[in-house]
Amino acid sequence: MLHGMQSLDDVALAFQKTCRRFTREHIEPFAHEWEEAELFPRELYGQAAAAGILAAGFPEDCGGTGKSTMLPLLALEAMIWGGSTGVVAGVSSHGIALPPIVNLGTAEQKQRWVAPVLRGEHIAALGITEPGTGSDVAGVRTRAVRDGDTYVINGAKMFITSGCRADFVTVLTRTGDDPHGGLTFFVVERGTPGFSVSRALKKTGWRASDTAELAFQDVRVPVGNRIGDEGSGFIALMQNFQNERLALAFMGHATAEVALHDALAYARERIAFGKPIGKFQAIRHKLAEMATQVQAARAFNYSVALRCEAGDVDVSHVSMAKNFSARVANEVCYEAVQILGGAGYMRESRVERLSRDARLLPIGGGTTEIMNELIARWGLGL
Repeated sequence: MLHGMQSLDDVALAFQKTCRRFTREHIEPFAHEWEEAELFPRELYGQAAAAGILAAGFPEDCGGTGKSTMLPLLALEAMIWGGSTGVVAGVSSHGIALPPIVNLGTAEQKQRWVAPVLRGEHIAALGITEPGTGSDVAGVRTRAVRDGDTYVINGAKMFITSGCRADFVTVLTRTGDDPHGGLTFFVVERGTPGFSVSRALKKTGWRASDTAELAFQDVRVPVGNRIGDEGSGFIALMQNFQNERLALAFMGHATAEVALHDALAYARERIAFGKPIGKFQAIRHKLAEMATQVQAARAFNYSVALRCEAGDVDVSHVSMAKNFSARVANEVCYEAVQILGGAGYMRESRVERLSRDARLLPIGGGTTEIMNELIARWGLGL
């Protein structure tokens, strides 16, 4: 519908078409049902793997298609058209859970944990946020203490996407007292004594993704489950954050584009006072503003992502992309609901679902306020 500047090669364009076809066949027809059930079938992971979506962007030695920033972003962008960000978040939870293992892990660890996820056989989750700690990761309190050939982990994690049914969680722990240098990742597998799901969490949006609070009570894991050296967790986490924030930015402009698409369709069909409501200046101008916002967010996101693909990762620009795209998603979704009126407030409406889903974008992966701090520090030198 909208056309922005894209510098995508033939491989990326072909993959984009694959993702769109996958969404039409495997997500869109079932999105409302899964939203109401607040869960999607586990089989979707295998279907996404068969389409090449799960392996996109991961190194070949892990079973991936080759390292790429753009490919997984294109998958997210396409799958949003299915109408459930929760499904997208759940299917894509490996995108934040696996990079610490890919970047810090041994060859054996990559084959043990990464490869089965990319084949759609296992589900992975990332455990960072805690009941009392969000964006300030220096405040992580879940602690791992070495005891011979094992570590004993105690603590809790909160708001963990795919946490209820993950086969393993990549958990950030404290192994030392230094706020940043004392952080270390471990893989904790489902069924490990002392590791449990405290509760499944009910959310405003992203309903089709399972979200959990996790408990670790004297959880004993082998030294071989440590990812990297002790104290290596913070740098790996910061690298992870940039990818996650860019992913949320792409979710944002895609969410806005879908909402605009549905609002346009409704404005052409809904008759009021003898003509389509899109013929009224108030609605026409509203849609023009929405289209402008979508186009601007999409173009900026592509620009930042393509620079990252080339190895030029600018923390301030990634933060700007996330903030701007999140704001656009919320504003465009609000106006789309307004244009659809009562129809836009019904739960079977794609616009209604996306309007709820969009509210998480300024919160997840680092709040708008934290992003502004990073922009001021890294982009403005303040």
